[in-house]
Amino acid sequence: MNYYLVVAGCLSSIAALIHAGCIVFGAPWYRFFGAGEQMARMAEQGMIKPTMITLFIVIVLSIWSLYAFSAAGVLLRLPYLRPVLILITAIYVMRGIVGFYFVTNPLGRSPEFWVWSSMVCLAIGLVHLIGMNQN
Repeated sequence: MNYYLVVAGCLSSIAALIHAGCIVFGAPWYRFFGAGEQMARMAEQGMIKPTMITLFIVIVLSIWSLYAFSAAGVLLRLPYLRPVLILITAIYVMRGIVGFYFVTNPLGRSPEFWVWSSMVCLAIGLVHLIGMNQN
């Protein structure tokens, strides 16, 4: 069993659960986790857009966690496992790096959101990368 990929799967699962919490608990969670005031206001108004965007993220992160667990040997082998895991790792790392650019141009979010979320994405990407190198 590859423990780094188990951790990677757990981290993606936690991220999915946090996003699901935004759907369930609404505007206060969108604000707390830095989704931006516009998303929080839309959630307060009962608009479907924040829910749909966030649900998409929940689904993607859940699939990513399944792939990490599969590569770790916890689940059955999923199709295209290695290339998909490489892509997931690259997306996490690139999101982490590119996010730092937005600290000075936050696009409706706080600079702190971009710093923290970028560090989290980089960390998750690095855990994936270490795990992949152990397979």
